[in-house]
Amino acid sequence: MVQARKWVYAHEFEDQPQTSNLQLVTETIPDTLQDGEVLCEAVFLSVDPYMRLFKVAVGDVMQCEQVARVTASKSDSFPVGTMVLARLGWRWPHTIVVSDTSILEQLPPLGELPASLALGTVGMPGMTAYFGVEEILKPVQGETVLVNAAAGAVGSVVGQMAKIKGCKVIGYAGTKEKCDWLKSELGFDAVFNYKETKLEDSIKDAAPEGVDCYFDNVGGEFSSTVLFNMKQGGRIAVCGQIDQYRYDGKQQTGPLVYGQMLVKQLTMKGFMCRHYFQHWPEAKIQVIDWIKQGKIKYRETITEGFENMAEAFVGLFRGANTGKAIVKV
Repeated sequence: MVQARKWVYAHEFEDQPQTSNLQLVTETIPDTLQDGEVLCEAVFLSVDPYMRLFKVAVGDVMQCEQVARVTASKSDSFPVGTMVLARLGWRWPHTIVVSDTSILEQLPPLGELPASLALGTVGMPGMTAYFGVEEILKPVQGETVLVNAAAGAVGSVVGQMAKIKGCKVIGYAGTKEKCDWLKSELGFDAVFNYKETKLEDSIKDAAPEGVDCYFDNVGGEFSSTVLFNMKQGGRIAVCGQIDQYRYDGKQQTGPLVYGQMLVKQLTMKGFMCRHYFQHWPEAKIQVIDWIKQGKIKYRETITEGFENMAEAFVGLFRGANTGKAIVKV
């Protein structure tokens, strides 16, 4: 038997997550493999806002994807040395994977790009952006696309995809540094610090004729305001509601937007990127190609050390990350 560590859900979240909601504990795992089993060692682990809502019982391991290296194997599909994307949770360094290896998959063909991208721009966040744009918004050249949380792992890809399609892109972020990155490096046409500007005024300034496409990561009053500034036939992709993730159990109110949806004939669709999972391989190849061409740029906020998983997670709700938040162990 060998010793490993894992982060468990220690106390239910109330309001914003705190490090005290999580606990680092030791677990014992077998060191002898049965046929079909592999032993993986985590290299990079993901922290994402959706984990705030993930239904786990107190005492259960926190769920996430990790990029891991196979260190021992009795599986022909995953020989020693294989780098995999694994749904193993916040565990390190080792976890036994039973013969049901459906929770493992080969990394996409990243070439010389860092393996951590499999958790971000070429992972779930990138796929969320890709299918939200391609399947729901479907922007065309000359249209105006607005995205909030624009400096995050999803929003930054959304904006760049819209630019690839010849659209005008309006982005919102929470610090000057993030806004500068969106404007100077990613090529957004208009960028605003939502903490320092009146939202409706900024939309009217950047898009006086209205917004064609809105990619929503935030929800709340922000989204209500945007919907009152949409064009006829506008499309809205709802992928996240971080404004609600922060305040569990507190009822929020806002303007009723159904009249706007009716008279402007808006289309709003909430989606989970896993719905498009069968199309992920070709989508990942396209995103990798855009990265290699320089059409999509990325940034990662990397926290060193497995012991800092909880702090990295809590930091998401303080806006501590630019691009994808990752823990390197």
